Order: sequence, then structure tokens, then C-alpha cells
Amino acid sequence: MIDKERLRTLAMQNGIELDQTALDRFDTFAELLVEWNGKMNLTAITEPEEIEVKHFLDCLMLTKYFDLSNTKTVIDVGAGAGFPSVPLIIYNPDLCLTMMDAINKRLTFLDTAVHAVGLEANLVHARAEDSGQDKKYREMFDLATARAVAPMNVLAEYCLPFVKVGGYFVALKGSNDDTEQAKEAIATLGGEVVSNVSYKLNGTEPRSIVVVKKISQTPTQFPRKAKKISAKPL
Repeated sequence: MIDKERLRTLAMQNGIELDQTALDRFDTFAELLVEWNGKMNLTAITEPEEIEVKHFLDCLMLTKYFDLSNTKTVIDVGAGAGFPSVPLIIYNPDLCLTMMDAINKRLTFLDTAVHAVGLEANLVHARAEDSGQDKKYREMFDLATARAVAPMNVLAEYCLPFVKVGGYFVALKGSNDDTEQAKEAIATLGGEVVSNVSYKLNGTEPRSIVVVKKISQTPTQFPRKAKKISAKPL
């Protein structure tokens, strides 16, 4: 489906090495993504070259701007079609990955996809605002990540409660980077922005990757219920 050599080259141009096993897994994942997209709305991006750039390379850029070497446990909050989590585990199969989503049929797809590429992940059917208060998940992860269009202050309230003190929350953002305005909210939740890199994906698409370190425990009242988060964001 995808052009594996083209993907390998794209990654290499950004200092990211993909071996043949990873490339084969990306190809299998792309095929399943397009196949399942015919049954349910997973993505508007279905052309091979666009999948390579706007899905796979986009997610792999996290590994360029964040060092995964000390990361073991990862949660993808609102995993959707598996971005950035599936590319991350294809790149680093040693990660202990949890994918959380509120829509069960997405998790059915993710379960199929992860097993098809010969990997394993924990799948959780839940809302982030509920699981963020659950002792089984709260402050249990080295890294929480999300690729989303939500404002950074909202995203931080959903994601930071999952992160251990000393761990990180990494947000993959588009051109609308509102991190500066969210710094006070991030601090309230126990985090601190340690880097915010803006770049152009494949030389054209504006992107930013925001790395937040968890420096203290998140106060117990967070995350709040979704209605309160949207009605009165931090």
C-alpha cells in the first residue's frame, strides 16, 4: 500500500531510522486503516503518500523532539485511529502502551491493527476525565500523549493526571499553538513546559510539539467532569 522506501527516506531526513520490520508494520497498518475506514470514520487521509507524511511521519516526529529512551509506560489519551500511539510502538516495540478512547468501535479497530502488526497494547474503553480519577491509571505513566485540536489548557487537564511525577506529557499540535496562554493552567495541574518546538512537517505543514514535565502531583479535584472543563476551562 505505502511506498516503504519513500517512508524510510522521509524518516531518515529527520534523523529517524526505520528498519524493515517497522516498514512492513507501517504498511500493514496503512492497509487496515484504509480498509476499516470504509466501515467507520477513522480518517480523511487515505492516499498512501498522505498517510506516510500526515499520519506516520507526523507521529514519528515526537521521537525527534522527545527522548523515549527512559520511557517505559505510555498512554495515548483519546487514541482515535491510533495516532500517535501505533507509530510509536512500531518505532519502539518495547514500550508498554495503553490506548484509551471513549468510543468502543475505535478500540475494536485498534485491537485488530495492533495484533495484525504483531505487537501488544492495553486497550481501555473510558473517558479520560473518569480514568484520570481512577487509581489504576492516575499518575501511573511515564508519558501521556495526545494528537488533538483541543486547546492546550483543556488537553493538559485530560492528560497530566495520568503522568507520574517526573514523567512527561507531550502534545502534538497543529499551527494553532496556544501553549503560552495555557502555562498557568499547566502549572495548576502540576506541570511545567520544558520545550515547545515549531517546525514544518515535510517542509510545508506547520506543526508544534510541546513537552510538559510533571513536577508535582495533580491536585485531587482534577480532572473535573467534561461539562465543567468545557464550561470553565482552567
